[in-house]
Amino acid sequence: FAAQRHVLTYMEDAVSQLLENREDISQYGIARFFTEYFNSVRQGTHILFREFSFVQATPHNRASFLRTFWRCFRTVGKNGGRYSSICCWPEYHCLLQLLCPDFPMELTQKAARIVLMDDAMDCLMSFSDFLFAFQIQFYYSEFLESVAAIYQDLLAGKNPNTVIVPTSSSGQHRQRQPPNDCNPLEGVEASLFYQCLESLCDRSKYSCPPSALVKEMLSSEQRMTFCGFLMALAKDQGINRALGALPDKGDLFLDPAMDQELEKLVAQVSGLSLSGPASSSGDTANMPVRNSPRINSPWKPLHHRRKMDAESEGSNEETDSSEN
Repeated sequence: FAAQRHVLTYMEDAVSQLLENREDISQYGIARFFTEYFNSVRQGTHILFREFSFVQATPHNRASFLRTFWRCFRTVGKNGGRYSSICCWPEYHCLLQLLCPDFPMELTQKAARIVLMDDAMDCLMSFSDFLFAFQIQFYYSEFLESVAAIYQDLLAGKNPNTVIVPTSSSGQHRQRQPPNDCNPLEGVEASLFYQCLESLCDRSKYSCPPSALVKEMLSSEQRMTFCGFLMALAKDQGINRALGALPDKGDLFLDPAMDQELEKLVAQVSGLSLSGPASSSGDTANMPVRNSPRINSPWKPLHHRRKMDAESEGSNEETDSSEN
């Protein structure tokens, strides 16, 4: 059970953060630190602003990152329209880097290629199209790498049993590009392709889509291209439900819990705005005041880039020149 749930990975990470922040943690106790750490793991917030090696370390981390990305940026797609083209892939990559600063560009490009052709990589994508393609590419990255190798060997007429399953989990993915063969008249025999994938899923130690759903997806096709296979995976809502990180496409822009929190924040801000004119006349006693206690975080300190100093220095220079 411990190996299946990657308990050792989280224990090592917790101890590492405990040692790095032992002076701050000593103020409120080790027991509280471990309680808050594993609560954050359970809630899926433990991956925020962490390095990519940790974000992709376990299936739970990957699912948590997908869910967090959706919840943080679903309003981008909602405001732009469910099926409208609103962003290009570099812009989506910037959004990913807001949550994981060292997120590799290669994974974002591969996700974009599922939606776009290689010669149309500068086109725009809807949030929903990118999100479901990104989910498949990110969560099943090792599986897809092996599938690409199997597909190339089948095209070359080689024995697919000689394909080596990748064993590295370092997050550095090989630059192995499958042939651009989205022509439906090309590809490989679907039944043979499935037999190879079934064998891959049986012996792979990495996350794989349910073989029954893959079989159902390929059973209606005589031939299948690698490009078509990736697109089918991204669009299959059965695979999406089995993964469990994102809602169905029809509910993608619905998040009642988050909407309720946003409504509370908007109401608070509106209340502060309405009280602004009265306070400006000198009646500051009625201003709503919130005293929120500051609690030291048990996590590794987040290193944000500071630009305010440079901006303030520039404004000071302008003020000095105007006075002179």
